[in-house]
Amino acid sequence: MILTNVRAFASGADLTGASNKVEVSAEVEEKEATVYGSSGWKAVVGSLGAADIEAEGYWEAGDPSLVDDASWAQLGGVWPWTICPDTAQVGSIAYLTRALRSNYKLGGTVGDVAPWSSSAKGSWPLVRGQIAHPPGLARTATGVGSVLNLGSVAAGRRLYAAVHVLSVAGTTPSLTVAVESDDTAGMTSPVPRLTFGAITAPTGQALRTDASAIADTHYRVTWAITGTGPSFMFAVSLGIR
Repeated sequence: MILTNVRAFASGADLTGASNKVEVSAEVEEKEATVYGSSGWKAVVGSLGAADIEAEGYWEAGDPSLVDDASWAQLGGVWPWTICPDTAQVGSIAYLTRALRSNYKLGGTVGDVAPWSSSAKGSWPLVRGQIAHPPGLARTATGVGSVLNLGSVAAGRRLYAAVHVLSVAGTTPSLTVAVESDDTAGMTSPVPRLTFGAITAPTGQALRTDASAIADTHYRVTWAITGTGPSFMFAVSLGIR
């Protein structure tokens, strides 16, 4: 495929319009475990895993949603990231993690379109999932999202979720996002699985379940909105690992 519609979300910032390169990587450290009787072949086992995000593009500043303001605010902190290789519609493939914004570079030579680059080091696994709520819809009232069939969660694995609140308007607005599961697409008896803290300004949060098994296979997000004239733009990604 040709990369033309990559979407990149870092906490409460949408980096899409300022980015022209985004790379996501995951690796597992190999440790030698060769013993006698291996027929002369080396044996290895997996040790610690690591997730990394590298991004770069064109510099912008002057608003908390722009890359320079957001990068300085996030530098040195651990934030949720969601990267989508091709758009961020409901059901689009998404890679999500919680990562340390470890560096930020800006500037170039005379005559250049001002560039920036940044790295983030994962403090959670890199999770392959889907978009459960798209970023382009303004929500002004409480509601529920589309249902995704992500499958069951085996014991020892977790359901991961990231929410990116990109814009907030209104008087004393508040948004609370939750994730529910059910064993059917009709969501006739939904079970709450994760609930994010109330959000009143652009930011991001990430949550995961404990390592207990979840037999349900279908998931959706819900949101509760309060305030006078509230409006929120937000994206949510879900995945199992």
